[in-house]
Amino acid sequence: MTPCPWKGPEDMDHIVLGYDGSDFAMQALDWALDEAELRKLPLTLAHAWQWPYGDAEEEAKAHLRKAADHVLWHGAECARSTSSGVQVETDLYEGSAAQRLVELSGDATLVVVGSRGLSALPRAVVGSVAGYVAAHAERPVIVVRGPGPLPAPTDPGPIVVADREPDASVVEFAFGEAALRQVPVSASADLTEWAASHPEVRVQAGEAPDHATLMVVGRRRAAWFGAADSLLQHAPCPVAVVSER
Repeated sequence: MTPCPWKGPEDMDHIVLGYDGSDFAMQALDWALDEAELRKLPLTLAHAWQWPYGDAEEEAKAHLRKAADHVLWHGAECARSTSSGVQVETDLYEGSAAQRLVELSGDATLVVVGSRGLSALPRAVVGSVAGYVAAHAERPVIVVRGPGPLPAPTDPGPIVVADREPDASVVEFAFGEAALRQVPVSASADLTEWAASHPEVRVQAGEAPDHATLMVVGRRRAAWFGAADSLLQHAPCPVAVVSER
């Protein structure tokens, strides 16, 4: 497996966050702000709304749009008040949240979503928006899940490469995150070539998922698409889904 360059801030210019005002979205907001601060990039909060009851008077739809606008405004204000200089932008869209996030992923560095949103069923572990975006986005998607405040524990764990035979794009993303966060990379795969080209990142053998800061997996492996033990359903920490080249 030969290292290949991962596109950086010179190629894409912002972080996109799917935001709906839920507790899961607030958790994802913390992570997205951290990514924006580490990468010195702007953050775009994206919120979508739809009238769910068929035909309606424009006045009724206007009330729903106003409520959606308030949700987005509140999230942006929270982001601005808690960040250290991150430029915060907003995107309000009438239509499918999942499709809008996929559309916005085209010129983003990465997309961050909560594991569930307001519309998810109570028993759902990963919501339909998170699943769809992770399956279709053009850039890496971080699905923020796991307990507690994120993403700054007092003793941060490694970035775990969860694939046994990872694609180059998966490994490169993992090393990039590890370098930004100054934590090691952990994997069961042989990362000797990558360690040589990333001397600033320590590599440790074996996975440590229970203490991981982030687990990184290729899209084919991240599978509500078929694998029985989907990381998106069971991981104890946020999961980055990276499209294999």
